[in-house]
Amino acid sequence: MSNSPFDDADDDTARNNIKHNGEKSNDTLSPFDDKFNFEPDSDLNLRDTKPNKEIEEDEHSIIPTPGIGSTNMFEDIKLDDDDDDNYTPNTTTTQQWNKEPKRLRYGTRRKSKKNQFDAHRKKTLKWARKNIHNPFEDHDTTTQQQLDETGIQNRSHEVRSVYHNLPLPDELLDEDGIPIMEYPRNKIRTTKYTPLTFFPKNIYLQFNNFANIYFLILLILGAFQIFGVTNPGLAAVPLIVIVILTAIKDAIEDSRRTILDMEVNNTRTHILTGVENLNVPYDDVSLWRKFKKANTRLLIRFFQFLNERFTATGKETRRIRQLKRQGAKKFSRSMENAPRTSLDSFQSVRMSADYNRPSLDDPRVDNLLTNSNINGVIDHSLPKRTDCKFANDYWKNVKVGDIVRVHNNDEIPADIILLSTSDNDGGCYVETKNLDGESNLKVRQSLNCTSDIRSSRDIVRSRFWVESEGPHANLYTYQGNLKWIDSSDQSMHNEPIGINNLLLRGCTLRNTKWAMGMVIFTGNDTKTMLNSGITPTKKSRISRELNFSVLLNFVLLFFLCLIAGIVNGVYYKKSPRSRDFFEFGTVAGSPALNGFVSFWVAVILYQSLVPISLYISVEIIKTAQAIFIYLDVTLYNEKLDYPCTPKSWNISDDLGQIEYIFSDKTGTLTQNVMEFKKCTINGVSYGRAYTEALAGLRKRQGVDVDTEARIEKKSITRDREEMIDKLRVLSNNSQFYPDEVTFVSKEFVNDLQGNNGDVQMKCCQHFMLALALCHSVLVESNKTDPNKLELKAQSPDEAALVTTARDMGFSFVGKSKKGLLVEIQGTQKEFEILNVLEFNSSRKRMSCIVKIPGKNEMDEPKALLICKGADSVIYSRLARKHGFNDETVLEKTALHLEQYATEGLRTLCIAQREITWSEYEAWNAKYDIAAASLADREKELDDVANLIERDMILLGGTAIEDRLQDGVPDSIALLGEAGIKLWVLTGDKVETAINIGFSCNLLHSDMELLVIKTTGEDVLEYGKDPLEIVNNLILKYLDEKFAMEGSEKELQDAKNDHRPPQGEFAVIIDGDALKLALKGDEMKRRFLLLCKNCKAVLCCRVSPSQKAAVVKLVKDTLDVMTLAIGDGSNDVAMIQSADIGVGIAGEEGRQAVMCSDFAIGQFRYVTKLVLVHGKWCYKRIAEMIPQFFYKNVIFTLALFWYGVHNDFDGSYLFEYTYLMFYNLAFTSLPVIFLGIFDQDVNETISMVVPQLYRSGILRKEWNQYKFLWYMFDGVYQSVICYFFPYLIYYKTDIVTSNGLGLDHRYYVGIIVTGIAVTSCNFYLLMEQYRWDWFTTFFASLSTIVYFGWTGIWTSSIASYEFWKGASRMYGSPSFWAVYFVGFLFCIFPRFTFDCFRKYLYPTDVDVIREMWKRGDFNEYPDRYDPTDPQRVKITNPWNSRNQISDTFLDGSIVGGSNTSEGTVITEEIPMSFLDINKGDDVDKKTSSSRQLTKESPGSFESLTNSDSGNAISGGVNRDSVHLRRSMGSRLKTSLERTRDEMLSSNELDTRFSVDRARVSLDLPALTHAEALIKARQDKP
Repeated sequence: MSNSPFDDADDDTARNNIKHNGEKSNDTLSPFDDKFNFEPDSDLNLRDTKPNKEIEEDEHSIIPTPGIGSTNMFEDIKLDDDDDDNYTPNTTTTQQWNKEPKRLRYGTRRKSKKNQFDAHRKKTLKWARKNIHNPFEDHDTTTQQQLDETGIQNRSHEVRSVYHNLPLPDELLDEDGIPIMEYPRNKIRTTKYTPLTFFPKNIYLQFNNFANIYFLILLILGAFQIFGVTNPGLAAVPLIVIVILTAIKDAIEDSRRTILDMEVNNTRTHILTGVENLNVPYDDVSLWRKFKKANTRLLIRFFQFLNERFTATGKETRRIRQLKRQGAKKFSRSMENAPRTSLDSFQSVRMSADYNRPSLDDPRVDNLLTNSNINGVIDHSLPKRTDCKFANDYWKNVKVGDIVRVHNNDEIPADIILLSTSDNDGGCYVETKNLDGESNLKVRQSLNCTSDIRSSRDIVRSRFWVESEGPHANLYTYQGNLKWIDSSDQSMHNEPIGINNLLLRGCTLRNTKWAMGMVIFTGNDTKTMLNSGITPTKKSRISRELNFSVLLNFVLLFFLCLIAGIVNGVYYKKSPRSRDFFEFGTVAGSPALNGFVSFWVAVILYQSLVPISLYISVEIIKTAQAIFIYLDVTLYNEKLDYPCTPKSWNISDDLGQIEYIFSDKTGTLTQNVMEFKKCTINGVSYGRAYTEALAGLRKRQGVDVDTEARIEKKSITRDREEMIDKLRVLSNNSQFYPDEVTFVSKEFVNDLQGNNGDVQMKCCQHFMLALALCHSVLVESNKTDPNKLELKAQSPDEAALVTTARDMGFSFVGKSKKGLLVEIQGTQKEFEILNVLEFNSSRKRMSCIVKIPGKNEMDEPKALLICKGADSVIYSRLARKHGFNDETVLEKTALHLEQYATEGLRTLCIAQREITWSEYEAWNAKYDIAAASLADREKELDDVANLIERDMILLGGTAIEDRLQDGVPDSIALLGEAGIKLWVLTGDKVETAINIGFSCNLLHSDMELLVIKTTGEDVLEYGKDPLEIVNNLILKYLDEKFAMEGSEKELQDAKNDHRPPQGEFAVIIDGDALKLALKGDEMKRRFLLLCKNCKAVLCCRVSPSQKAAVVKLVKDTLDVMTLAIGDGSNDVAMIQSADIGVGIAGEEGRQAVMCSDFAIGQFRYVTKLVLVHGKWCYKRIAEMIPQFFYKNVIFTLALFWYGVHNDFDGSYLFEYTYLMFYNLAFTSLPVIFLGIFDQDVNETISMVVPQLYRSGILRKEWNQYKFLWYMFDGVYQSVICYFFPYLIYYKTDIVTSNGLGLDHRYYVGIIVTGIAVTSCNFYLLMEQYRWDWFTTFFASLSTIVYFGWTGIWTSSIASYEFWKGASRMYGSPSFWAVYFVGFLFCIFPRFTFDCFRKYLYPTDVDVIREMWKRGDFNEYPDRYDPTDPQRVKITNPWNSRNQISDTFLDGSIVGGSNTSEGTVITEEIPMSFLDINKGDDVDKKTSSSRQLTKESPGSFESLTNSDSGNAISGGVNRDSVHLRRSMGSRLKTSLERTRDEMLSSNELDTRFSVDRARVSLDLPALTHAEALIKARQDKP
């Protein structure tokens, strides 16, 4: 074993001085030339003579900036009129490193090249204007239309120059001296409307509906008396009502976004005042804008007033604000003798928010700050100004070119270039979860030339300008240059700017007191807004398809009116004519003209074929559905106090037709909370956990996971309490918080106490100390408990490692000038950190070098390298020399890591290397040279790191669980059974996404993962360039796995195939490969066909616009309904592109919620939202719409049949009030209540039998065939309704008992209306699933209203010729006879058909409803939710596979379940284990095996006697183990022998197979023991 740094560290540290030498540059360049490069090849003139400051240069930030020309590159050229060719600036600088550990931030290094741009800017621009013809204009019609692969406009070619404290050149000013560049305001708007545009835009959108235009035309026609409309004003009421109601609904929906926009736009930030920003024109606010601003302020105060007085959160906010004011007053009174705290005074020392540091705006503080960088942008020849300060202002007032200062925990108001920070090294930490979904902190680095700017006086004495690329949506790239002129020698200098020098809007500043920057993009030009897109106007699928149904009715209406016009025109010439005696001629003077007029009269007469009341009813129904969704308490998240909130009320029926769900990962599927669960140290495994992936694996084995999980969790809880008691006794840990302990292993604590020997105790101590030392974590005092230190890490994984070390007694408590402070078992020690080599995506490891002092002062110290990283990377760097690593320990560790990965845990390894001091000094010299390198600095540093990160000794491995949100695996399983395909689109790395895929059971070990990537040795055979590689991989997978070619015909077949994928395949693709896969129609088609045939798709490292592009590809190409769900602003584009967008109100802000159609608190709620509410809404609307057309066809066609007997002269069969009340009172409520309350099955059965949802995917409930069938039924019943009453008048007349005649057309209309009303209401009840007292009552009431109104209205003389009609008709037996006979003949055919269909060809719903009635689901409680972790245990759950035939849900509905059943090949091992007595005298390895036996399998000892444990017999276990021992004739490898020994001694979990999913190409996330051992053996 190597020496451990467990002892006290020495206080000495190494000091290094590094000098940077620049070169002279005398070439001048034009920024508009096609060959100009923002990064010339000469050494960059970086000046920093400030002491105690570390230079950190960024190679990533220097990628050539795109130019205007065709090459998109700038190269060196020579200006014709340059007079300074012989000028040679002095670029030599001297740099000193401070005493702090040298830290390598790989993500934030800057690189410079040679041939520095050294021309005066004015000459440059003049040369550009002279030699280049309108460069921006040339691209106005071409490059401005450039779109990226996602369809978003790429405007990076729109180069902009932004000046600070310098006048703009003449070329950027117009004739009046006003800047010619126009930049968008920083005020954003995510709403559809503004107060000015609401009325015209809303009316325009409403009248995009053809039916509304039709109704408007009818109203215009009705205004002319020639068409005989009795009351045109009354006829206009329905259209006016529907337009007003729709407008109110749209206004309410949009007002919520308006409020959120106002909150964002009026957020406060600090903007530099006193220096005029010449980059934007003077903002001359007009009277209209002043009026709008005043209204905005009043509206904000009004909403704030309501919120603070009528909501609980608002009242609490108000109370806290009042308390703060009182506290501030008390503080000001107590500080009467101290400097004032006025923000308006520059002559007082203003204390900052923490009341510990002086204001950086105070002149007297200058002496405390270092401003010695004479070669930076600060011009020390300029006088100090005291009239400039940072003032509080709104986000919406931020402009391009402004200097802003952001304080800790504040959001960034715009895209700003980072100039300086409160840290000496110019670095800061930002949280980007609002932008890319990742909650880990990221390092951003200020520019070297501006890092000395510490206050407003420094920035005022600075003069520089920025040449920047234009705005584009790519979150991961940015290119620009900051230039300035040294006042001492008038030389021009340049420093390149990269994405790591840019703070993006929406990010949050963390662990940094302040950061200062220049605004470069505002408002809609910021990257987050470019990725958000425009808020779309969504319309449900049924509403879109309804237009075709309306068109069919228009065709029918046209033919009816054409017949009416022709017949009436022919009748005009008929002779003799009765009108010659009773009329004074006609309006029309000829048969043709009379027929034309009759055509339009018929249009008005038969207008109910396209009923306007349908649209009113649909709006009422969808509003009620949205209210019911909002009021569903099972969708309420108590923790967030957030219900399911519908934001778009008119698309709820689309929820019932979803076939594809696109989900983000971080914050959507996961909680983004990492918990340390297991570790392996010196070949011994510690830790107990029952993960979601393990539960899914066991479930596929047929094990009762609910019982198993309950027993295991009880045992874990018991062990946890015992472990915590032992930890309290073990040490006095000041940072021990039992509630935060996630690593449960009482055996580990026993080994820390030395119960199993000193060797294992030292190994455990050394392992935990390594975790406490090798990290980049920061600590902050808790706001509520100052004694508690909170860990702030760049990644949650790292925080979990350091937290576990803290819980075990190795607490990282802070940093010192030399290194780290660690409290070990209650004793604080200081460890000197010599170097820190941080993690990046290419290295996949992090290292730190710790100084180990000698045993006495005369002894030479040593250095200890501690390295943690991916298991494959660490294994490949382990020492192969004999005596360094025990081969058995390596094999055991590899097998443990393989088992952890099978359980869905994220693994990494810890290793170390002891280095002599002379060896370290030699390496450190190389490191210093590499760190000072200006060319290929990152590569140089990687090469130097590789020299020392080798020949290491393995300490062990860790396993971390990325906690899923509650119920995610169950939700995904239910959605899969419903026939819904889930794709995961994440910006996270491939390893993380795959681990989550296994954890949530989206991936499992039976799958073959089809990897599509562009890099790696294993893809070289597929092509030379990335595009060829991606294309060949897709073609290979299509051909080998699915026997497909990716043709158009296959795509057409795929559109009609809605079955769940049958093969066990999953696609894994990263962002670079996806970008190529979305290029070209042919590539898109092949990629889509490949993904459609796979059960799971994981797109990793994708940008927000790529997410939207994938959604659009599936939605538009396959013509399916899509749902996108996410929680961050990086998901907004995807949410808006899908048919349904769902936002999660989680940890990543509310940007996704603002732009979503439905907002929920957790992912699992989307299951009920879709399977229950979505299915109900879809079925209700799908039944309600044809019912509405059907009832109007009966009534309208009765008028047509009446026209046969009056030559279609336009007279009414019905009294006028019947025309109004038929759709308003007689038949309206039953059909509306059907759309609101109908349920095929209750919510419990909808969740238990998710296969019922598939009818929506197949669109069986609504189609044109169903519509035409109802129309035909309506035509048939209209014949019965009219001709049955007609027949009683055909041969003889009917009269009352006193001989009064009943042959008036209105009297005939009474009978016709009675049959029609009764038939419609009863017909609706027949097709309605749910009969209860409410719906039955209103169906009956509607019919009673018909009889009641007829009696009441005809009793009044105001009814004129209709007077006494009811008493006469009701008193005639003929009326009742024809009424009942007509009703029976109307209903009988459909009733007969429904009976035969349900008996002979029952649907899935029919069968389930019978089982429901039989009591098969009685065991389930009301509102049972299978995704609820707190759900009631069901002892005998319903299973479609063993309770109904295979034809059900697989035959009648295409396809089977999306989950695998009994297909996993596993080792049949029982849950009973051998017990080894603790007192046995065994060697160290046996002792390790014994303690692991108690740790891992012992947790399931209680299952031996349980019902779930009897599923597998014990004999099979022993036979299986015996088979493995005697298998084959081949010789076993050392690893196989170790595996067998560990299985036989229960050092490995024997409940499941460790076989992992097969992969087509190498993936870093899949841990195989064989691969790890091979990686070490193959190392040169």
